[in-house]
Amino acid sequence: MFTGIITDVGQVLAVTHAGDLRVRIGCHYDMDDVAIGASIASDGVCLTVVSKGADWYEVDISAESVSRTNIGTAGWGVGRRLNLERALRVGDELGGHIVSGHVDGVAELIAMTDEGDSTRFTFRAPAALARYIAPKGSVALNGTSLTVNEVAGDTFGVNIIPHTKSATTWGEAQPGDAINLEIDTLARYVARLQDWQA
Repeated sequence: MFTGIITDVGQVLAVTHAGDLRVRIGCHYDMDDVAIGASIASDGVCLTVVSKGADWYEVDISAESVSRTNIGTAGWGVGRRLNLERALRVGDELGGHIVSGHVDGVAELIAMTDEGDSTRFTFRAPAALARYIAPKGSVALNGTSLTVNEVAGDTFGVNIIPHTKSATTWGEAQPGDAINLEIDTLARYVARLQDWQA
């Protein structure tokens, strides 16, 4: 489990294809404190550390994960920067919301508008996921816990403050970007319960 509070920005160092996709990601974590088998959310995708060095780790990414995330739509080429978060530990502060790292689909960033020092980002969600997104609810976008401002059909907006833009990859975002979307776990189960009772 994760919180959607980004703790590092990493960079793709190498990509190899051998059965699954293997990606080496550079980071600023103390890798002596990261075990082989640990989970790190990389742009919101929960991935398992299979190898590591002093300032990098490697993950294997299955075809299923590639097909459901921006790894497949945007591609994770060498040099791409990624929002990183290590797994939540018992006793850690829950600053965002409960995030599983299981990406539900890929949203499209369709507009950006400055509002004071913040920026309003507007996204188009996949039609099958739009019903789970509610005003003042939570979403994880590229691993970042964000509050939904408004919803109109399959589009929704969030405000991103200067700190978030500087501490994550959001300062580099551009309209047209493919964004990993994880809907709020609570919304998923409430909707499932309503479907079951209908």
